Amino acid sequence: MIDTQLLATGAHDLGVELDAAQLDRFSRFADQLIDWNARFNLTSIVEPRDIVIKHFLDSLSVMRAIPARARHIIDVGAGAGLPGFPIKIARPDVTLVLVEATRKKCEFLEAMIKELKVYNVFVVNARAEDVGRDPDHREYYDVAVARAVADLPVLAEYLLPLVKVGGVALAQKSKAVAAEVDRADTAILLLGGLDAEVIPVSVPGLPDERNLVVIEKLVETPEEYPRQVGIPSKKPIE
Repeated sequence: MIDTQLLATGAHDLGVELDAAQLDRFSRFADQLIDWNARFNLTSIVEPRDIVIKHFLDSLSVMRAIPARARHIIDVGAGAGLPGFPIKIARPDVTLVLVEATRKKCEFLEAMIKELKVYNVFVVNARAEDVGRDPDHREYYDVAVARAVADLPVLAEYLLPLVKVGGVALAQKSKAVAAEVDRADTAILLLGGLDAEVIPVSVPGLPDERNLVVIEKLVETPEEYPRQVGIPSKKPIE
């Protein structure tokens, strides 16, 4: 059982107000995360207080960069559903797509949709490169988000093809990112994005430095991107 007061207070500090029903969903999500993790590895963070701070509040920190008008969000490399599920719980009006390459993790995500009784949430068992070339997903989303998935030049190639013009790609980063952003400049511009904006974030209870990298999509991504599976990580755009 998580400390829902800690969650509610921390969320408030992040500008997110959670009602009793939303807090209950977070509590059930935490219970299931701990239960499933005992059977196969989803996360190394399993202590209830750590789940609240390092998973839920850290995920909710992206809310400040999600436009109020956003209706379609895609979480790439969703893993255990973070930050996707916390975003959906906080913003029940959005349609959420969770992209995850590992089938077992997809089974967990699908189970959580039923457990949490959230609607307009869909799981795609695929690699980001394949989803980025799929006409059903390409240039479609208001927001594409990723948490601790890859270096920014690689992440730009995963996220920007999925974002429609006028939308944003969001990357959560846990360390100083200036050098990483500099390395990604060429990729961001080539893939249709504007220069990355780095927003420092203070997560309640978390002393570690956190940053949101926000990339606005200005023009459509060239047809040849993303490249084939595995190429972006092996040969990042420079």
